[in-house]
Amino acid sequence: MIARSGAPRPSVLFVTDLAYEARGRRYCDEDIFLTSRLREAFDVALCHPRDAAALLDGFDAVVVRNSGPVLHYPEAYDAFCFRAREAGIRVHNSLDGRGDMAGKQYLVDLSRAGFPVIPTVDRAADLGLLPRAAGYVVKPKLGADSQGLRFTGGPELPEGADGTLLVQPRIDFRYEVSFYFVDHDFQYALHAPRPESRWVLEPYEPSRADLDFARRFVEWNTLSHGIQRVDACRTQEGDLLLVELEDLNPYLSLDRVPEGVREAFVARMTGSVRDLLA
Repeated sequence: MIARSGAPRPSVLFVTDLAYEARGRRYCDEDIFLTSRLREAFDVALCHPRDAAALLDGFDAVVVRNSGPVLHYPEAYDAFCFRAREAGIRVHNSLDGRGDMAGKQYLVDLSRAGFPVIPTVDRAADLGLLPRAAGYVVKPKLGADSQGLRFTGGPELPEGADGTLLVQPRIDFRYEVSFYFVDHDFQYALHAPRPESRWVLEPYEPSRADLDFARRFVEWNTLSHGIQRVDACRTQEGDLLLVELEDLNPYLSLDRVPEGVREAFVARMTGSVRDLLA
């Protein structure tokens, strides 16, 4: 037997669903790459999100990555969160965010507070607050991956749907752009120059105003540790409006960035997990 020298390395439970299929994205490839690099610093084991609650006691930290929308396994996710909080398990992303990990109520709250977001309401009494538009979008507050989304000619909510659905005007935008952060540090930006091809992304060089826009939402969020993706659309008038603040398991599109950017991201993520364990 060969004896291992030095202190044991921290152990990380990496939560992912390698079989999850998403339109235009290869979740499994991204997480296979990330775990291969995290193993340089940690002892890493992978598990499905439905198994995480039962396994987390055996690890120093848990990293939640491309685990698919939690609406597919709500009871398992609730059990994981309860067990992690009860046992004081370190989780990356930390469970204190108020973006997508808490549902999409934040879009309503930010809209009411005057932030630069797509105008959003969730109650019939507030439909008149929406600007006039050629069409509107109605979608579940707890939705993901466009599930349950439908388009309407006017702002409307089904009877009894208050608080469960979001209504927004359809925005005529030039393109979508995403800003990626580890903790509060900006890493890179990507944009989809063709609105009909959301996940055909290209590197984007943000202006100072663009970064100020994105950082405003990162600072508003209460996430202690982890990765955030700020999704926005550029209107025909040139303004940016928030589409989504993804702080649970944002897909990173690492295959769309140059190698140097990818390596810098891996180093920063590794440092973030180390900081969580400190």
